[in-house]
Amino acid sequence: MSVFSTSRPIPPSPDRSNWIDPPGLSAAIGLIVLYFLLQAVSSGLIALLMAVASGFVKIDGGVHPVGAGIRTMLEEPGMPATVVMLTLGLAAVVVVALVRRKWPALWSMARPPGLGMLLPANPAFFALAIAVGVAAPLLGGLLTSLLANGRTVTQDVQNLGVHTPLGLRLALVIVVTSVGPLVEEILFRGVLLSALTKRWRIGWSVSISSLLFAVSHLPSMQWQWYALPDLMLLASVLAWLRLRTGSLWPSVLAHGVNNLLAVAAWFAAAVSA
Repeated sequence: MSVFSTSRPIPPSPDRSNWIDPPGLSAAIGLIVLYFLLQAVSSGLIALLMAVASGFVKIDGGVHPVGAGIRTMLEEPGMPATVVMLTLGLAAVVVVALVRRKWPALWSMARPPGLGMLLPANPAFFALAIAVGVAAPLLGGLLTSLLANGRTVTQDVQNLGVHTPLGLRLALVIVVTSVGPLVEEILFRGVLLSALTKRWRIGWSVSISSLLFAVSHLPSMQWQWYALPDLMLLASVLAWLRLRTGSLWPSVLAHGVNNLLAVAAWFAAAVSA
């Protein structure tokens, strides 16, 4: 017997005919940019259509009256929140449909390059997701407070909730804790993480995707740099949850719980406003 023999058979060459190519990095970044760009562009169009439908704008009134009419409409209670919810819903539908159509074979694959859109093997992972969603904003909030050094930490949704009637405020909470987390998890812990693991090790992939997640949220945090570590911590924990459970749904749940805790105090305080 040769000294180089082994009791294990030599594995066959991989069958490239069944290989599913993971998302490319440019495609992943492009989808993220498209998601936020859709929100920026469609919000103006939706506001215009709402202003026309509610009679604040006349189509033949000229450019300046149109702008004034939209501003007047947005001063009405609940109108800004309605625009935000419709805008987020439209962007979510477009982006999720594009992802589903472009990578159908990866949609329900558990591990990267799969996108993880299947239930986890162990339902107990949902309990872990809730625990993560509760712990992340508490730890992140302490970290942000230390870095802020007494400065006020605000977010766009906070100001939006204060000027929204209670009924619409509840609807806004539902959208912020469901639609937003679903799309962002598909983009960052699904498509982007899969694209990064094609090039780098898991540690680097998680770090890069977490940094991009944090930076993309800075505009909604009014560019408060001291919110970056909190956002990166949240993104890293969500990526760990995605990889640990083999499913994206626990990350979606944890993200939603995180958002719920983040806005609950603001909206509860606004009830008496």
